[in-house]
Amino acid sequence: MEKSVGLCFSMAPLFLVLCFLLPPAFAGHDYGQALTKSILFFEAQRSGYLPGSQRVQWRGNSGLNDGKLNGVDLVGGYYDAGDNVKFGLPMAFTVTMLSWSILEYGKQMGASGELGHAIDAVKWGTDYLIKAHPEPNVLYGEVGDGNTDHNCWQRPEDMTTSRAAYRIDPSHPGSDLAGETAAAMAAASIVFRRYNPSYSAELLKHAYQLFDFADKYRGKYDSSITVAQKYYRSVSGYADELLWGAAWLYKATNNGYYLNYLGKNGDALGGTGWGMTEFGWDVKYAGVQTLVAKFLMAGKGGSYTQVFGKYQEKAEFFMCSCLGKGNRNAQKTPGGLIFRQRWNNMQFVTSASFLMTVYSDYLTSAGKSLKCASGNVSPTELLSFAKSQVDYILGDNPRATSYMVGYGNNYPKQVHHRASSIVSYKVDPSFISCRGGYATWFGRKASDPNLLTGAIVGGPDAYDNFADQRDNYEQTEPATYNNAPLLGILARLHAGHSGYNQLLPVELPSLKPIAANLNPSAKPVARPSPVSSSTKSIAVTQKVTATWVQKGKIYYRYSTTITNKSSKNLKNLKVYISKLYGPLWGLTKSGDSYIFPSWVNSLGAGKNIEFVYIHSASPAEVSVSSYNLV
Repeated sequence: MEKSVGLCFSMAPLFLVLCFLLPPAFAGHDYGQALTKSILFFEAQRSGYLPGSQRVQWRGNSGLNDGKLNGVDLVGGYYDAGDNVKFGLPMAFTVTMLSWSILEYGKQMGASGELGHAIDAVKWGTDYLIKAHPEPNVLYGEVGDGNTDHNCWQRPEDMTTSRAAYRIDPSHPGSDLAGETAAAMAAASIVFRRYNPSYSAELLKHAYQLFDFADKYRGKYDSSITVAQKYYRSVSGYADELLWGAAWLYKATNNGYYLNYLGKNGDALGGTGWGMTEFGWDVKYAGVQTLVAKFLMAGKGGSYTQVFGKYQEKAEFFMCSCLGKGNRNAQKTPGGLIFRQRWNNMQFVTSASFLMTVYSDYLTSAGKSLKCASGNVSPTELLSFAKSQVDYILGDNPRATSYMVGYGNNYPKQVHHRASSIVSYKVDPSFISCRGGYATWFGRKASDPNLLTGAIVGGPDAYDNFADQRDNYEQTEPATYNNAPLLGILARLHAGHSGYNQLLPVELPSLKPIAANLNPSAKPVARPSPVSSSTKSIAVTQKVTATWVQKGKIYYRYSTTITNKSSKNLKNLKVYISKLYGPLWGLTKSGDSYIFPSWVNSLGAGKNIEFVYIHSASPAEVSVSSYNLV
């Protein structure tokens, strides 16, 4: 969970110089393994009903009544860090950066076999953000309360703290929150354009509405959702998020309205003026400036070429600052790590490294380099510095410590994280009380019982010192926005540049089936293989019963059977179905789940019930979330 801090900036301009050198792929660390682990962390942060494909098995369903007190369904989404609160601003930023990572380096993720998992991570966030935006000018920005949450040390599955939900609306505006959420929806819509066009269109509709809401009803979100001030205070205000949202909407739609918005409002909203030395969930200027510089290098400047040149000057100010070659430079530890603040410094390291990585590739594609105050910098040098920051995180530092949990031999074992520090409810379902968790688990001087694989913790202090202690929240607490920018860099370092022009429109690769492989022997149309899952009392089996081609697309009819294997009657069945992209018959929708149809009250011993669905994809993921045997 974040603590609010001040800003650091300068108005110094930079100038450009032309040069070109293609960066090579890198070796040393196992970036592919680190990529796999970094994506896995997001599954540990999930709230709501967990899908059958859940790989982090020590987690369970949680927050199942979120939004109920407010008459809205807010089940799902991500816990931001080591607590059990869902904060909308950092969650939306996480989704934006996950999407940006995929858009830049989706081909490399595909080569690593991780693209599907990365897209799942995005969708887990956007599914929730859609729920949080039930009306054009209403957006829920927080579920839970940091004060009551911090008073307790409980697993998400046990939490007894407040689950009140807080919203913004025309009378209580939040342009920063709405603008960031618009950016997240727009960026994600590009990700899903190839894989799920209808879902992509839905995301874009929300992005349009949220941007209009943010721009028309201006104000800081933490003035409306005051409970967020202690944890995610909007120090930078909302001007940067308005530009950020406009930039992502232009990238998603190519609509000149948003390009005009960037051109006409660059001075008034600070895009052309602020030269930043940080980028993160609060301060978006460096990200906006990097995106606009990309538009300019891609020939999109038009009548705003001069204005966008000012954006680019500030983007390059940021890059030179990180390198230590500008007029105002970022602080570094003796070991060479960018250092911004004591509390969760790694968030700034990963986000800055991402911007340097993409910008180096933009420069390479444009055949350019940047000119810093202390000399010329090639794209290769910029990328090499970003790599040095990632290598520091993975263990190349004075302590020889990996700050990614589960990577290497020496990594944090006492992470400030409620779920990982308390025995899994699947191992010991005994209830953990609010204060009992502190007494039994928080102060326990031993390794976490659950490995929080892939988590990037807060990291060392200004002198490379680090204390692996659970109560050292400034250094040992992870966060989703630490990991999100890192995915793209790791994919880039693992698979190289691939030789394509980074300034051209995005073309993501086809997804490899995860839930089931296509059966190559079935002709004339390949069918996905049957899927089955079992527990001691219930069996779920799926099979394809028909296939056909319509307008060039293959459709499958799936039959799914749920069998009561116990000797008792099965009642109150709840089934969770994910990756379903078509109509379903035979069950009744109830919130996020499906229940027995009205004509079925229970399932006798040995009996089964069948439902069917149709879509043009591999089998949906079906899991039983709850039931009673009587």
